[in-house]
Amino acid sequence: MSATSSGTWKLGDRQVNRLGFGAMRLTGNGMRDIPDGAPIDTDRAISVLRRAVDLGVNHVDTAAFYVAANELINRALAPYPDDLVIVTKVGPGRGPTGEWLPPAAPEELRDQVEENLRQLGRDHLDVVNLRRMGQDSIAEHFGALAELRDAGLIRHLGISNVGPEHLDEAQAIAPLICVQNWYGLDHRTADANGLLDRCGEQGIAFVPFFAIAGDRQEESADGTHNDEVLAVARAHGVSPAQIRLAWTLHRGPHVLAIPGTGTPGHLTENVAAGALRLSQVELTRIGALR
Repeated sequence: MSATSSGTWKLGDRQVNRLGFGAMRLTGNGMRDIPDGAPIDTDRAISVLRRAVDLGVNHVDTAAFYVAANELINRALAPYPDDLVIVTKVGPGRGPTGEWLPPAAPEELRDQVEENLRQLGRDHLDVVNLRRMGQDSIAEHFGALAELRDAGLIRHLGISNVGPEHLDEAQAIAPLICVQNWYGLDHRTADANGLLDRCGEQGIAFVPFFAIAGDRQEESADGTHNDEVLAVARAHGVSPAQIRLAWTLHRGPHVLAIPGTGTPGHLTENVAAGALRLSQVELTRIGALR
């Protein structure tokens, strides 16, 4: 079993396996305020990260605002394997005690990029996604990141939490290699607005988050799977979560999955989902669900 079974995609100038790893859940829930988050099991988190790489994962998604995820990645994986691509995000920010700050202004993005560099122990970042924080236009923020790319701090750029209009805005400023949006079996805005297909047509990776949890977002999807998903899971002898991941990967060769977990068992299941091949009948059956 290896992440290589999921197929590959060229992310910028780097080839990655389509089944990657999201670091948010390493810290219990990296998007929560720190007082509400689960205690961090450092040893287990480091073990999960190392096991992910052993299983062929070479695309890790993270952010400085995921509590301590960057530091865990640094401790677990540095010196980094040559084929490992670390993708981070900027836009949201936290204060010194973990409190959420107002979204960064364009001139503050350099500080966030440098924060990621320090935490990860890198002299450049492979990919930085601009996480849109509700603003209508991303041009000024994305332009600031493009300047940092020109300065050598960033190799490639992406955007997150966006619509098709933001794809156009970004591409008018600088080359774009990925779009990271909320997408899954029961949350398909990117189908309705055509963003997923447009990314494929333009050779841009589409990277869903919450692909398993769907509308439950940071919460577990356990107990929420409908009868069709359960039936297909039974037919393959796998979990419903694995079927959701497999369905996501079947949406196109440019779709990359970044399921996150803090437990070794779920990691193994997630990686194994990359090898699942669903029939067209099964895909139609599951895809009809809304």
